[in-house]
Amino acid sequence: MLNIKDLHAYYGKSHVLRGVNIEVRPGEIVSLLGRNGVGRSTLCKAVMGLVHPHGVVEFDGVSLVGLEPHQVAHTGIGYIPEDRAIFPGLTVLQNLELGMKKRGQTGEQWTLDAVYNRFPRLKEREHTSAEVLSGGEQQMLSMFRALMGDPRCVLVDEPTEGLAPKVVADVASILREMAAEGIAVLLVEQKLSIAMDISDRVYVMGEGEIVFDGTPDSLRENPDVRKEWLEV
Repeated sequence: MLNIKDLHAYYGKSHVLRGVNIEVRPGEIVSLLGRNGVGRSTLCKAVMGLVHPHGVVEFDGVSLVGLEPHQVAHTGIGYIPEDRAIFPGLTVLQNLELGMKKRGQTGEQWTLDAVYNRFPRLKEREHTSAEVLSGGEQQMLSMFRALMGDPRCVLVDEPTEGLAPKVVADVASILREMAAEGIAVLLVEQKLSIAMDISDRVYVMGEGEIVFDGTPDSLRENPDVRKEWLEV
């Protein structure tokens, strides 16, 4: 579904991504692992058109290279950025409404009722300004806002950063639900235990390149890769 080949990306003269190849299929959770600063978030931004990509970025056979972020979103890709990007001056409901494909039109799978049933706390705070929500509530709001448009692929950047264990478990559960509904999930995650537990496949990135591609079990059996590219 999401096909990335020989992807390069730059910040000015800094060559951040160096020929990255990644594939994510429908119903898969694929984790992109690596230390901070190796280019994982940049890859998500390149897919979304927030950073200009050089190479092949295709979604369902359609090239995304050169598209604006809103055009990429309309192809069926949802993006949950590391900073959550909630709109602090808007209420919970207004933030969720911004995720709809058209104003006043909820998605077929993830309606407002479905969101509120899955995470009742958002219903309780429906008319509360998003800026006063806890970190966990903001993360849930960001995730469900992306789902309101019924995406077929979701890029999720560091969703468990700074969250309590209970909320981390909720995040993992929602990611599993996405995959069960056939959504392709590309997960950028720092917590190795979570990624290894819920992923079908994993990529490890180092210095802007993919240095490992395999299953969680194969990564567990490869201590050299973990020591070289993942352990602090």
